[in-house]
Parts: sequence; structure tokens; C-alpha cells
Amino acid sequence: MFDMTELQLYTYIAVFGSFALYFGIAWFARASSTSEFYVAGGHISPIHNGMAIGADWMSAASFISMAGLIAFLGYGGSVFLMGWTGGYVILAMLLAPYMRKHGKFTVPEFIYDRYCSKTARVVAVICLIIASLTYIIGQMKGVGVAFSRFLEVDYGLGLGIGMGVVWVYAVLGGMKGITYTQIAQYCVLIFAYTIPAIFISIQLTGNPIPQLGLGSTLSDGSGVYLLDKLDMIVTDLGFHEYTTDNMGGTLNMFAYTMTLMIGTAGLPHVIMRFFTVPSVKAARSSAGYALVFIALLYTVAPAVGAMARLNLTQTIVPSETENLVYSERPEWFKDWEKTGLLEFEDKNGDGKVQYSADNATNEMVKIDRDIMVLANPAIANLPNWVIALVAAGGLAAALSTAAGLLLAISSSISHDLMKGIFVPNLSEKKELLASRLVMTLSILVAGYLGLHPPGFAAGTVALAFGLAASSIFPALMMGIFSKKINGKAAVSGMVAGIGITMMYVFQHKGLMFIPDTSFLGDMKPNWFFGISPNAFGVIGAIVNFAVAFTVGKFTDDAPEHVQQMVENFRVPKSA
Repeated sequence: MFDMTELQLYTYIAVFGSFALYFGIAWFARASSTSEFYVAGGHISPIHNGMAIGADWMSAASFISMAGLIAFLGYGGSVFLMGWTGGYVILAMLLAPYMRKHGKFTVPEFIYDRYCSKTARVVAVICLIIASLTYIIGQMKGVGVAFSRFLEVDYGLGLGIGMGVVWVYAVLGGMKGITYTQIAQYCVLIFAYTIPAIFISIQLTGNPIPQLGLGSTLSDGSGVYLLDKLDMIVTDLGFHEYTTDNMGGTLNMFAYTMTLMIGTAGLPHVIMRFFTVPSVKAARSSAGYALVFIALLYTVAPAVGAMARLNLTQTIVPSETENLVYSERPEWFKDWEKTGLLEFEDKNGDGKVQYSADNATNEMVKIDRDIMVLANPAIANLPNWVIALVAAGGLAAALSTAAGLLLAISSSISHDLMKGIFVPNLSEKKELLASRLVMTLSILVAGYLGLHPPGFAAGTVALAFGLAASSIFPALMMGIFSKKINGKAAVSGMVAGIGITMMYVFQHKGLMFIPDTSFLGDMKPNWFFGISPNAFGVIGAIVNFAVAFTVGKFTDDAPEHVQQMVENFRVPKSA
């Protein structure tokens, strides 16, 4: 029996209990110096940093959105798994060790030292802010969605509560407080993600390991494999086969994966985590631990997505001859209708829910993909404590990444712009105060964007990866592996890369969130070689490299002392 009172009690215990834990950690790990505020003093162990990276990385996009995307994209959704995990391999092999050996606080500071250019530093800050603000919109939405559903408060109020929680532990503790809070958040979110998956895998296949359950036969004795069953159901309703590519072709899928990979490697809030460990060797180890911790969730995500789609579809269409009677819809259906993220329209007036790929007859006029993970335990009739755990996990994921992004933004403004350029004589005490004030302002801006997201960024965080891929990643790669490239070349490349990417996004913003172009019929979008806007970051990166090397050919090489500096950090040592 569905007991709303019990569910609310469990939810309050799980959510506010975890918040109390975060506040306690933030108080005991509060920052007292700029070094602690920016890089946690540089004394975080690799395994702890790996856990913090895992929480920093497994954002609302990973916890809430990724499985929802996989649920509806099927095989095509694997671009997110390959791209986001592949990016950490690039980080571990090509960027993190060298940047850690250089030993600075921020990405723009590294770019300034490497290219001897204040202009390059300012451009890097601008690129960082654009990419980070775009990314943070998704985290703010995740906070608002989770609060509005599980605590039954208004979306705006839920967002405000989330902003307050982030403010306490991010402003108080800086990177030091955020790091230890993220370790706790990782534990919360990984349990919140895997426990429901285990329950549902046992329900559907009898296999307690979701990764294996995805490839197992159903437990109903039919001998039919779960994915075969899902293929049959969705194709009967007019959708694409779940196990086939529907990402607009091989080239677009490849471009999308590459954009996510190099975008991951170029996101400043991820790179900053490698400045918190004591040595180059520890930076490499951190990346290895991070991949292990991230894999614990990412290998479960395909199973969560497939099982959520199967449960949802079989609830709405319980048999080949019968559809769900709307007046008899389950409680979870009613609850998500209240949020506006699930909408039904009785087009034929028969009182039954018609669900199909045909927009003319489909009466499920809105199924927000972001609800799939959060709604899945209730759809599967799991215990209320499991549903409450998922709510706490979703909030932990969104809050952990939001904090990392906000720190990247505030440090770039206070350390790189104020201290680095405009007020070079700023004392450490005043810089720490400025960092906290900028962090507060950043939280307010992020909250506003969460309430009023711009149209070009509202539907996805993938755009942030395209912006980072086209601007920051090439500048870092050239800075490490090309001794002669100079500041003018780097600035030209960053401006050209992010400029062409943003121009392409704005030009096609109306169609940028449609990965499956078959839904458009004869109205095919005028995409460059069929590459969607979210996948265009790799093209922007190519433009960045091309422009930078061209400008470098016609300008002077980097100064000799810069070339020697590059030579020094190109061969990382263990200390």
C-alpha cells in the first residue's frame, strides 16, 4: 500500500540527514587560507581525491539525466558513457600530471604562465565562465526537480534551499570543505543509484547484478531476453529499436563522443581537482581511482535506463490489447503530473492512455527524461526507504557538481582577474574574502539561471562540453606539447574555437536537442555534415588548433624561458 506519510518521513530523514552531514563536514574542514580555499592545501590523498572527483563528476546529468537519455535513446545513449569516461583517460594521460607539476591554482593561471599573456588569461576566464555557467544550469534544474517532487515544495523554493546548502559548505570551506563534503556525497549517491538498480534487476531478471541483468532473460519464465522484450515493445509502439543507433548516423555519433571526451578533459572544475594532491604521481593515481569510482555508477546506468523504459512502457501499455485507464493511474503517475514533468492529454476522449511514437495520436504529451531515475523505484513499487534514498542521491549529485563549478567560476574571477590582473597587491586575507563574496554572487547567478534558463542551454549540459572542448582543451594541449606556440596564437585559437561553436549552436538552437532526425520526417536540419550542435565541439576544437598553428607560423615563437618551462614540466616526476 502506497503510504505518502511514510514516504515523506523517509525522504525528510534521508535528505536533511545528508544535509546535516554536509554542514558538519564543511564546518570542520573550513578553509583558513587561499591555498585551502583553492586547492585544499594540496594535501588530499589520491583515493580520497578519486572519490571527490567521482562525486564532482557524477552530476545531476550523470545521476538523473544520463539513464533517462539512455532510456529513450537506447544504444545511441552509449555516447555519454564512452565520452565521459574516455575523457578521464585523456586527463590522466595527457593533462593532469603536467599541470600538477606546474603547481598553480587555476586553469587560467596555467595559461597565463605558459603563454606569458594577460589577454590569454582573460580569454581563458571568459571561456571558463561560459562553459561552467552552461553546465551549472543542469545542476540547478536537478536540484529543483528533486525538491519539487520529493519534498512537495515549489520548484523555485526547492532551488532556493539547494542554493542555501551549497552556499554554506562551498563559501565556508572552499575546495577543502567541498572535497570532504564530496567524499560523503559520493557515498550517498552511489548507494542511492545502485540499491534501486539491484532491487529492479532482481524483480525483472532474478539477477542481483544490474550489469548482468541487462543481458539476462526475464524472470517470468518466458525465456525472452530483457533487451529483446524491450525491442519488441517499443517497436510495436512505433519507436526505433532500442538496440540500434538512432543518433543521426555514425559520423554524428563519433563527433558527439569525441566532443564529450575532450570536453571532459577541458572542464576547469574537473582539472582543478588534480591540483589538490601532493604530487604528480598522486595526480595519476587520482585519475585511476576516479575511473574506478565512476565506473561503479556508469556500468549500472545502461541497466537502469533499459529497465526504467521497460517498466514505464509496461505500466502505460500493460498488454497488447489494453492501455492504462487514466482514472486508475498509479500514485507515482499522479505525483509526477503535479510537477508538470509528466503530462497526459486525452485526445480521443476514451479515458485511456494512448502511448506511441505518432505525435498525432500519442496522449503522453510530455515525459521529461529527467524523471526516469527518480521515478523508477516508485514505478517498480520498491519500498519507500529506497525511493527516499534516490531523492537524497539525486540531490547529492547535483549539489556536489554545482559546488565544484561555482568554485571554478569564483576562483577564476577572484584569483585570475582580481589578484592576477586588476589588483595584484591584494593581500591573502582580502583575496579570501573576495573569493567568498564572488562565490556568493556566483550562487545567486546560478540560481537565477536555474529559474530562467536561456533557451539555447535549457535542454542539455552537453553544450558545456562542446564549449570547453572548443576553447580550453586545445589551449592546454598546445601549451603542454608545443613549446613554440605563443600567446597570440593561443588567444586567436580560443576565440575562433568557442566563437564558431557558439555561432553554430545559436544558428541551430531550435533543433539541437533532437538526436534522432527521423522524427523530423522530410524536414532534415541543415547541419554541417550531419553533425548536431551538441556534437560540434570537436569541430570547434579543430578550428582552434588550425587557427592557433596558423597564427603561430606568422608570429614569433614563445620566449626561451617559456620553452624551458615547458620542457621542465613535460617530463613529470613523482614529486
